[in-house]
Amino acid sequence: MTPLRLAILIIALLLGGHAAAQSQPIPVPDPPQLGADGYILMDFHSGRVLVDQNSDVRRDPASITKVMTAFVVFNELRSGDLTMDEPVRISEKAWRAPGSRMFIEVGNDIPVNDLIRGMIIQSGNDASIALAEHIAGSESTFAALMNQYAAELGMTNTHYTNATGLPGDEHYSTAADTARLVQALIERFPDYYRLYSEREFTWGGITQSNRNRMLWQDPSVDGVKTGYTEAAQYCLATSAERDGMRLISVVMGAETPEQRVSQSKSLLNYGYRFFETHRLYAADEPIETPRLWKGVADTLPVGVAEDVFITLPADTYDQLDARIRLNEPLEAPVAAGDRVGRLSVSRNDEVVRERDIIALETVPEAGFVGRTIDTVRLWLN
Repeated sequence: MTPLRLAILIIALLLGGHAAAQSQPIPVPDPPQLGADGYILMDFHSGRVLVDQNSDVRRDPASITKVMTAFVVFNELRSGDLTMDEPVRISEKAWRAPGSRMFIEVGNDIPVNDLIRGMIIQSGNDASIALAEHIAGSESTFAALMNQYAAELGMTNTHYTNATGLPGDEHYSTAADTARLVQALIERFPDYYRLYSEREFTWGGITQSNRNRMLWQDPSVDGVKTGYTEAAQYCLATSAERDGMRLISVVMGAETPEQRVSQSKSLLNYGYRFFETHRLYAADEPIETPRLWKGVADTLPVGVAEDVFITLPADTYDQLDARIRLNEPLEAPVAAGDRVGRLSVSRNDEVVRERDIIALETVPEAGFVGRTIDTVRLWLN
């Protein structure tokens, strides 16, 4: 047998009662057909798109733009270049902002914390401009920063010219790009994301309710943002979590505010009724501990660098098989993070997920005697 033989380790994913006979899986019907111009439904953890209709067509994103404005602000907070209690001087441009407003006054110093809530909960254009000017010096420079983050996130059909979502010829995004943005925002800033579930905010004696009516109508919804302009019509990006499964829906171009809510509900209910998401493997936890040759240790724990999630039709979890193909023989030295194999997950002989298998520990070479003994053993094997 050649020393470069390929070891195939089959890992059963049938846990506990899953090995027992189960009822037939629920058939997955065609997704709902909505009246909106474009929409998408995506699982947060796995990234699988469950429903897609014109999701890559560029459209006016209206105030959904403010999700990226918040993304930039949250990055500044995380880096320490901005603090929640930092005062922001309100410019005349911010004060004069048209559309939805927080009603801040020119010349006042407003804490970042209040401006963020005014932007997220009240959808204040004035608050958005004030934050943009404070961070970047001008709204146009801030928009350039927004575009840099969009490129980093792979939002290839998005371009921003302002921080508010007011219409512009070169201001556009898509349902798919918006879903990617929401996914990144929740993943990177879970603590700040909680602001999107707050239902009202009071400033200057004026209390305004969150424009996302889904917060009142579905207890699993905890965000994200509405939008409206005459060109965009009614838009809504939504995220909800039920029993550990988080879905993201984006509806763009609905005809009425009621329709953007009902259509978002239809997408979410379809996803939760007919699909389920499982975490198969956790990051940095050993999946196997295979033999290691010529090292100071005889075994090497291996696993995955990131959690492995999979979204599949409901009641089909017991149809999964996972295989690890290791590069054998595994020989020291090995550094933690080195690729040492490949994980392949299949369902009904169709590969549905692949990931690199990495070394979870660093193992130096053994001394001369240890290496020589293992060399002989490999030769005899």
